[in-house]
Amino acid sequence: MKISILKNELNESIQHVSKAISSRTTIPILTGIKLEVTHQGVTLTASDTDISIQSFIPTEDENQQIVQVDRPGSVVLPAKFFVEIIKKLPSKEIQMEVKEGFHTFISSGATEIQMVGLDPEEFPVLPNIEGNETISLPGDLLKNMIKQTAFSISTQETTPILTGILWNLAEGEFKFIATDRHRLATRAAKLEGTEDVKFSNVVIAGKTLNELSKIIPDQNMLIDIVVADNQVLFKLDRVLFYTRILDGVYPDTSRIIPTVYKTELTLETKKLSESIDRAYLLSREEKTNIVRLQTLEQGGIEISSSSSELGKVREELDLIDFKGEPLKISFNSKYMLDVLKVIDSEQLTIAFTGMMSPIILKPLDESQALYVILPYRTTN
Repeated sequence: MKISILKNELNESIQHVSKAISSRTTIPILTGIKLEVTHQGVTLTASDTDISIQSFIPTEDENQQIVQVDRPGSVVLPAKFFVEIIKKLPSKEIQMEVKEGFHTFISSGATEIQMVGLDPEEFPVLPNIEGNETISLPGDLLKNMIKQTAFSISTQETTPILTGILWNLAEGEFKFIATDRHRLATRAAKLEGTEDVKFSNVVIAGKTLNELSKIIPDQNMLIDIVVADNQVLFKLDRVLFYTRILDGVYPDTSRIIPTVYKTELTLETKKLSESIDRAYLLSREEKTNIVRLQTLEQGGIEISSSSSELGKVREELDLIDFKGEPLKISFNSKYMLDVLKVIDSEQLTIAFTGMMSPIILKPLDESQALYVILPYRTTN
């Protein structure tokens, strides 16, 4: 293998695929990035068995020569060093040559590097999952749906299924659900042209979707998603991102979402967020994160928290609308702030069915998002 390649293109591809490198793997070949060179271009692949990422660099793009191929071939290079060194090379162009025994020579400007490569034949073959259920959606929508649900996944490995986000698609509605049993986030979107596509209980690790989110480009391109029996493939321009579907059945969360409410408050998202943030500072010192909310007779609500050592915070907020019965409720302010951070809507409705029932948050201009937080039982 012998090539000359533009540094920025190679570096960008390396940054994409390196997200699939695991530092904990015990399989030596998986600590590397596989390079395959043909006369069409260079393909980089990395995998940790749970996720695999492949990035393609064509020989030319928009009449610009990116790669000059003198001799096709392939090699696996140790990722840790390869990722760092390419970033730091001095020249815009890099020459690479693989000789006998996979010894790899890299030169750029006056810099010369020798690396000991590995046999690419030992690298795992990527799954073939073409021709299954396929949908397309805009990149910014997918990014948003991940952001607005991923914070609610469980971090406890004891229930692996809850470390993922549940995907369901039926009658053109694509829905994400995430819960850690203390809170729940759901976000749905209507997808044109998917009325005939249907899947359920597709659970993808939240951590994996956060990594995917980082490589979705800012310009709003369409992303193809192929869902197979135990794998999902995301196609983004020149990047293929494969991930395993988590084993197990996701719990039925529909029963914990009330449909009838005793109290409904509508208020400004930013003001509520800032008020709870101030109360959280004190509740954090108690290591409980407990903040109280109660409706006031003269209208409005009171947000308060206290610390046995530091004192109290109490604040009144105006409401845009109030329906139903008076209420006093305690909740985890950290969980509430996590929700308020991902709500883009200027106003939201908080609904309650009683002081020990789930708290429901609904953004007003995004009716397909809904959040649930379980309240705290407090002595006073």
